[in-house]
Amino acid sequence: MFFMGITLHLDDFARVLKQPKTIFIAVTLKFICMPLAALFISKMLHLSTELLIGMILVGVVSGGTAANVIVYLAKGDVALSITITMMSTLLSVFITPLLTLLYVGQSVPVPAVDMLVSILQIVAIPVIFGVILNYFLHTMIKRYESYFAMLSMITIVFVISIVVALNQNAIASIGFLTIIAIILHNSVGLLSGYVGAKWFGFNHTICKTIAIDVGMQNSGLAVALALKYFTPLSALPGAIFSIWHNISGAILAGFWSRHKERCETSKS
Repeated sequence: MFFMGITLHLDDFARVLKQPKTIFIAVTLKFICMPLAALFISKMLHLSTELLIGMILVGVVSGGTAANVIVYLAKGDVALSITITMMSTLLSVFITPLLTLLYVGQSVPVPAVDMLVSILQIVAIPVIFGVILNYFLHTMIKRYESYFAMLSMITIVFVISIVVALNQNAIASIGFLTIIAIILHNSVGLLSGYVGAKWFGFNHTICKTIAIDVGMQNSGLAVALALKYFTPLSALPGAIFSIWHNISGAILAGFWSRHKERCETSKS
């Protein structure tokens, strides 16, 4: 989250005022479609309560910074993607605990207030500190900006390794079913993001930007919350999602970028 904040500029916040409708629709689609998809898929596949919690956590967290990279590769609107991620991240401080309580509060106790405090510590404070640092040390930070995404990925890989180690006995029996659930969840997010944006009349560039931002989640945060407030098994969906959404995103970005090149070639 600090590495995300350090790449944000004041212009990213100003863009909220310039494109309020687009950002509102993208964020609304994310926080409606992803939790509902997580619940429906978990029930459909008869996942255990622990895995259901993990799926819901993946569905109710904010967008991930990996989405911004995928949007760039897909030749989407990167500036818009960054702003959507930023807004969903800031809103997640309050929305994630409330949606977790709504979706799984009937099955297990959900410490919503404690989660809110944790998300403030994990998300809001590092992002704000990063933005402030970028404002005062912009020239120096710009020089090393390309390394921040890599450092974020290294951190996430480290967290995933811990989750896999904690669940090594369970993975053999439930791993395949969880992978299917994650693939379906991610696919529904990408599809609903694109179709929803298209329904509101946006062009193809905006549609694919919103699709990627809806379908790709801050699964590292879902893992952290699962480990702190639930069980190691609840962290497994987040860990698998962290791997899969980068694979699916890269495949989709490759398809869209090639499609755009073919369209430009045919026009010329």
